[in-house]
Amino acid sequence: MLKQGEFVGSLDCGTTSVRFIIFDRYANIISQHQLEFPQYYEQPGWHDHDPLEIQEHSRLCIEESINLLEANGWSKDSVKVIGITNQRETTVAWNKHTGKPLCNAIVWDDSRTKNTVAHYERKLETIGLQVEPGVWKKGKDGVEALRELTGLPLSTYFSAIKLRWMLDHIPEVAQAHEADELHFGTVESWLIYNLVGGPEIGLHICEVSNASRTLLMNMKTLKWEPCLLDFFVLPKIVSTSEVYGHISEGALKGVPIGGLVGDQQGALIGNKCLQQGEAKCTYGTGGFLLFCTGNEIVKSTHGLLSTIAYQAGPNSPPVYALEGSISVAGSAIKWLRDAMGFIEHAAEVNTLAAKEPTTGGVYFVTAFSGLLAPYWDPSATGLMIGLSQYTNPSHIARATLEANAFQTRAIIESMNLDSGADLHTLKVDGGMTNGDLAMSVLADLGGFRVIRPEMRESTALGSALLAGAAINLFGWDMSKPETFAEVNTAGSKEFITSMPEDERERKWVTWKRAVERCRGWDVGVDDT
Repeated sequence: MLKQGEFVGSLDCGTTSVRFIIFDRYANIISQHQLEFPQYYEQPGWHDHDPLEIQEHSRLCIEESINLLEANGWSKDSVKVIGITNQRETTVAWNKHTGKPLCNAIVWDDSRTKNTVAHYERKLETIGLQVEPGVWKKGKDGVEALRELTGLPLSTYFSAIKLRWMLDHIPEVAQAHEADELHFGTVESWLIYNLVGGPEIGLHICEVSNASRTLLMNMKTLKWEPCLLDFFVLPKIVSTSEVYGHISEGALKGVPIGGLVGDQQGALIGNKCLQQGEAKCTYGTGGFLLFCTGNEIVKSTHGLLSTIAYQAGPNSPPVYALEGSISVAGSAIKWLRDAMGFIEHAAEVNTLAAKEPTTGGVYFVTAFSGLLAPYWDPSATGLMIGLSQYTNPSHIARATLEANAFQTRAIIESMNLDSGADLHTLKVDGGMTNGDLAMSVLADLGGFRVIRPEMRESTALGSALLAGAAINLFGWDMSKPETFAEVNTAGSKEFITSMPEDERERKWVTWKRAVERCRGWDVGVDDT
């Protein structure tokens, strides 16, 4: 006889893998299954995913996690609700009648759209943006108007630019648009569309934290901005915590889906940074630092993004955040492993780097697809400088860890200037944080205290908390942070700087010189 419990499931679809994790009310992991899925790099700067592979890997992870749950003596009926958290900005286009993808998804860190960005930069400069009937803003006023509406700059990073490229370069997408058969969405839109029944049900929604990364949503109204829309079939925007539908088949048939959230906002929630002034940084494929600003939109003047953190329900006010994004964090370690052959497993980077006490003068700007915050330079290129005959793989491995720390410091300095308060403590999670040396380097070069929780599945936990709150499971309530007091109290490890201040500042100045040398290398052109 299988035991009955009360658990929450979380489907966590990241950039390189999918996992399904089942939590209890204290954030103990009861069951989980993870699968990596293929990455496609067809041309320099391109990064694709196959939406069908994401869908199938998600299905398998759910099924295998439920199998393990039952093998451990628990009934599958113990899972009362699931949430979904996903890689943001990655763009999917599919036919609304057949439910089939029209092309591969364009991943968030893809930089093929440099020329598309250049076209829209020129359009903002010469024609401008019509902010209301008959009123146009162009040049710097146009750039400012776009940021005022969306919180975002023009960049290869965001979904609207990727969709525009699809419409311009993939005939199947253009034809579907002309025939009114095009559905566009981010990854959570695609996953929930399929989980609840595909074209038969036709649920086409986009959760608000993901919608805020498209370059199309008004940050204040939480609606698609009319002046930015002239070619899209857009999903309905929904809150972060509500019941959207029920799983249509498989081991969890009939279970409600009650939480959708972009992965970095999910990690903010999973770290319980729900109140103004709290911050976290997740180091996965990239690095993403979010600083909760409460119900106030804080306009950055130092290169950060204003974004939605979450909306606790359909009738709840939004909670906002400032964000700084690093495009290459853990993926630089993957490059050392797969392209350079320095290590066999990602975790070995810490062992390799520890063989040398310094980088031997090497600085590595990991701008493989340009630089994001606070630089916003798609023309920047990867640069390794300071090489000599003395340089060995251990120096390069340590320089890779230092690159992550320097880019984090650049974001935190901007965040301090925007918020008017210095951030002395940073909560961290993500695969890269498993290495003690990586975290020690971060504390040394950043000059702040780093706190790493023992249970670091913060992204998945965030969507689980949202899903549980949607059905009032365990009394969880997103508007009352105290209801999560018993969640994830397993402890944490702190890393404190041991580097002298003068050495830290000397290295910081040299890093900034390296950044300047990598910029302006591959400039996009308006080829229309």
